[in-house]
Amino acid sequence: MNQIVKHIRPKWMLIGLAAFALLLGVGAAVDLDFTEQIVAQDLPAEGGGDGAAPAAENNAEAPAENDGGNQGGGGEKTSMLSWVYEALGPGYMIVFLAISFTLVALFVMNVITSARSKVCPVELVDDFEEMLNNKQYQDAYEMAKEHESVLGAVLSAGLAKLSSGYEQALEAMQEIGEEENMKLEHRLSYMALIGTLSPMVGLFGTVHGMIASFQTIATGGSTPEASELANGISTALFTTLIGLAIAIPAIAAYNIMRNRVARLMLEVGILSENLMSRFQGVGQKK
Repeated sequence: MNQIVKHIRPKWMLIGLAAFALLLGVGAAVDLDFTEQIVAQDLPAEGGGDGAAPAAENNAEAPAENDGGNQGGGGEKTSMLSWVYEALGPGYMIVFLAISFTLVALFVMNVITSARSKVCPVELVDDFEEMLNNKQYQDAYEMAKEHESVLGAVLSAGLAKLSSGYEQALEAMQEIGEEENMKLEHRLSYMALIGTLSPMVGLFGTVHGMIASFQTIATGGSTPEASELANGISTALFTTLIGLAIAIPAIAAYNIMRNRVARLMLEVGILSENLMSRFQGVGQKK
């Protein structure tokens, strides 16, 4: 599992996701359907000079249709899921699903890599201290080096530089600690990126939906269809809603896990210095 986590490259995954979202968004924005609105404008002109007769027929049929509508209870009701799908369309639906799955994958990966057993395991502290008390320095070094944790990497770096002096050992431990801390924060930063990117996709959908609604008003004459206006407004509102629904937990999880990582790294620094403090006199006699 650790090897799988190490080979994951969130940077390329997010770059590909952003490019995919941009292509789908541009495609959705370009695909503004002018055909139905033009046909709707041309329909009254097809009646020609016989406008009085169709008008009479329409007036005669209108009551019958209204009665049927009243008897039918207002027509079929659209389910919420189908309404959301129609408002988003396949383009925005795929983009938001991809962002959601990426966020879940990053969250699981960060939970695994920032667990206490991977950063500051208690059992390593006890075993390492016991070996130092028994003066088994080589065994302590090998155990810390083979242990897949941040504390193990810090302790093994300190023991490796101990022959050069205690100060050099502390510097090596600080360098490794800063490097491991940067790796953990680097993985967490992708969750913050999703928290920033998701509302931008929602804002893009908002602008797209409003453009579609104003296009309907501009090309629909004096009485545009209310259903066509509702489609554009639904796209604008649902994209904003889902974008915020993804961004809020992403930002919350990022801040909670960042604070946890900072606390664990502080423990690593304190424990490693306490364990190595018995070697303070090394290198001072020279």
